[in-house]
Amino acid sequence: MPYVNLLRSEDDQRLPRIAGPCAVVLFGVTGDLSRKKVMPAIYDLANRGLLPPGFALVGFARRDWENQDFAAEVHDSVREHARTPFNEDTWKQLAAGIRFVDGDLADPAAYDRLTSVVKELDATMGTEGNHAFYLSIPPGLFPTVLENLQTSGLAYSGNENSWRRVVIEKPFGHDLRSAQELNTIVDRVFPPGSVFRIDHYLGKETVQNILAVRFANSMFEPLWNSNYVDNVQITMAEDIGIGGRAGYYDGIGAARDVIQNHLLQLLALTAMEEPLSFSADDVRAEKEKVLRAVRVPLDIGAHTSRGQYAAGWQGGIPVIGFLEETGIPADSPTETFAAMRLNVETRRWAGVPFYLRTGKRLGRRVTEVAVIFKRAPHLPFTAVPTEELSNNVLVFRIQPDEGITVRFSSKVPDTSPIQVRDVTMDFQYGDSFVDTSPEAYERLILDVLLGDPPLFPRHEEVELGWKILDPILDFWSSHGVPEQYASGGWGPSSSYDMIAIDGRTWRRP
Repeated sequence: MPYVNLLRSEDDQRLPRIAGPCAVVLFGVTGDLSRKKVMPAIYDLANRGLLPPGFALVGFARRDWENQDFAAEVHDSVREHARTPFNEDTWKQLAAGIRFVDGDLADPAAYDRLTSVVKELDATMGTEGNHAFYLSIPPGLFPTVLENLQTSGLAYSGNENSWRRVVIEKPFGHDLRSAQELNTIVDRVFPPGSVFRIDHYLGKETVQNILAVRFANSMFEPLWNSNYVDNVQITMAEDIGIGGRAGYYDGIGAARDVIQNHLLQLLALTAMEEPLSFSADDVRAEKEKVLRAVRVPLDIGAHTSRGQYAAGWQGGIPVIGFLEETGIPADSPTETFAAMRLNVETRRWAGVPFYLRTGKRLGRRVTEVAVIFKRAPHLPFTAVPTEELSNNVLVFRIQPDEGITVRFSSKVPDTSPIQVRDVTMDFQYGDSFVDTSPEAYERLILDVLLGDPPLFPRHEEVELGWKILDPILDFWSSHGVPEQYASGGWGPSSSYDMIAIDGRTWRRP
């Protein structure tokens, strides 16, 4: 079967896609995201031949660095975190376009220096006035940088043959009101087609595969509805604590950090109708229809759960609890586990609950979407041979073991009368495709440089996500504190209670 990229138009199926001349201005170069994800991804793109000779990387931070100091930081980051092997020729080409600007994010003079640097790169590296501004900074600083990009003139190319784009990392606001305020500022500085809100989950090959499996195969569509689907469970579990992220995490919590963006996007991809095409506008339109149809149960207390990991043992190693982490107040109400039931009020999904959960210090690291089908009536069989059977399940394994699992019932050999039991079939990316999957940031950064927007949520999606989550957050803020749960387990007892109300159980990933 020929390769077909569902997210590209019919007349643009040529591979590979190579970015044109451009510069990336990276704000927040000293943060973990820049060092562990963004800079290695840029190197990996260069190593794969997907960046042009006319490419430049400009770091912006309040550091007493020269260009060579920043280049050394990028070099160390690439050596430690890049996916592809280190290549000296690739590094020399990339290093030729590395520059650094020392300055405070709020200092207009620093943006004057940045203007001089990008103009110099346009002249010496041939970046042709094409500049992407990557905001890998705390969300509270977004307005400061955006306003300075506007007043300095950096946000405008002044030339119809060149472009300016902005890349914004999550979280997109703290609630609906703050998201709307941020979107107003962004839209005042950059036109909608130049704004790229990164949700790195949408860059994962296994997430995009949800669309491929649904719409490139005829066998699933007849079953993809409330006639056959009993429930859908979307899980993102981590086996680590907050690490050194107390300053970011406290006050944000699991629901804002993961559910508002990652898990609601997975829900939208799972529940959406087939788009007219896989253009950005058509895909986004179908996702937005789903998000508009999502309803929170009236009894929020009974259909949601939140918790904090407690001190204990994980993998045979003692670990401290969330409230004992450095930088976390002893009375912090921030949740490290969140679960909720949502309903999608459409004809296709009427009566099918969508269960979302995420947490830290859980049993193992895993992200998956499990479509759980209704049980068969087993009319030809007696009760005994089938009483141990579970529901058929189709599981999209997002990470770390990327692939698809199908669980169904099969006859046990040499049994009379017939006995059946659960069996599984597995598809693994690593076994079926020679090429290793690129990191999500590679795909997304390349899409930014190409101006290819299908994988980036626009502001309507962001605001719809907050409209779903805000009532739950408001309820939690006035109803007690998160429940403690054992590290290495699968969350607080209230998470089991909330799904048991519906006569269901959580799938064990």
